[in-house]
Parts: sequence; structure tokens; C-alpha cells
Amino acid sequence: MGRLGGFSYREIIKRMKALGFEFYRNAAGSHEIWYNPETDKFTTIARHNTDMPEGTMKAIIQ
Repeated sequence: MGRLGGFSYREIIKRMKALGFEFYRNAAGSHEIWYNPETDKFTTIARHNTDMPEGTMKAIIQ
């Protein structure tokens, strides 16, 4: 597992809030959309009980 793999949903949300993201709305299935008003960017976060794979974390960061 690389540097980006192995984060839980709670850890990701904690870091997203620290970066200025706010919960925007629920999306399809078990996903949430988060918004950063400072950068005017949106990202989608999966709400899962398991750790996020590294590829998913890369997609969230992009």
C-alpha cells in the first residue's frame, strides 16, 4: 500500500475540514459531495466502513 492508501472515512473527513471543505450534499448511493468555497472546488467522498484504496484517494485529491 502506498502513502495515500489506508485512510478511513472519518480520517478523510477530518482532513477535508482542515483544508476548508464543507459538506455540500448527499450524492448517489453512499457518496457525499464536499465543497471548498476558498478554491471553488467540489469533490466526491465515498462513505464506506473500510479503508479507502490508494486510487480512490488520488481521485479525491484531483
